[in-house]
Amino acid sequence: MHLTQLNWECLLHIFSFLDKNSRRNLAQTCPRMRRVFQDPSLWPVLHFRSPAELTKSNFVLGPALRFLSICWHSSQVKVCNVEDWMKTTLQRDICSVHEHTVNNFLLQVCERCPNLLSLTLSGCGHVTDYYVTLLLKSCSSLRTLWLENCVQITDQTLDAVTLYAGALQTLHVDFCRNITQAGLQRVRKRRPSITLKAERSANMIPDKKPGNWALERAFGKLLWH
Repeated sequence: MHLTQLNWECLLHIFSFLDKNSRRNLAQTCPRMRRVFQDPSLWPVLHFRSPAELTKSNFVLGPALRFLSICWHSSQVKVCNVEDWMKTTLQRDICSVHEHTVNNFLLQVCERCPNLLSLTLSGCGHVTDYYVTLLLKSCSSLRTLWLENCVQITDQTLDAVTLYAGALQTLHVDFCRNITQAGLQRVRKRRPSITLKAERSANMIPDKKPGNWALERAFGKLLWH
């Protein structure tokens, strides 16, 4: 019996053992395999390890998606976590591409994946409060949100959690240097049922432009005298 003669359930089972690239390659063999590839039930879990993976056509975003993680730690994207005022023109160009890629992807998740249960963003230096808030509003069933080393995430995301994430049970904001202790306390006060973990976040040095440092030094000298 030829592969294409198998019933739909058997084909889905076969596809379930393949990685994203293998699924795409098999989908290119004939229209029937393409339709199997596009079946949303085949894609409840997605994991990405680089910004480039988000632009590939080797996956399907749909209502069946339950678990999503976007994690990268490559030395090639460390520049994403550098404060903007310290970046060169070339570094800003690289970051602009990453920012568009990641935020456009999150918008698609908001539109297509209302049943998402778990989201992990690690090393995503261009994810902002705005897009995380949109996702919290769009994915009302979200139970777990894990943010790690996301430098643009601030207390605004924490406040959005208390307002929109009614189903959230677990919140991690680890190594997010622009999170404050006051923001964490608001979450604990307003949503005591949430299991909250914030490794190092409120103890790290937040982003500051050189001008702010100068003002603080001048103000300190004025108080001293």
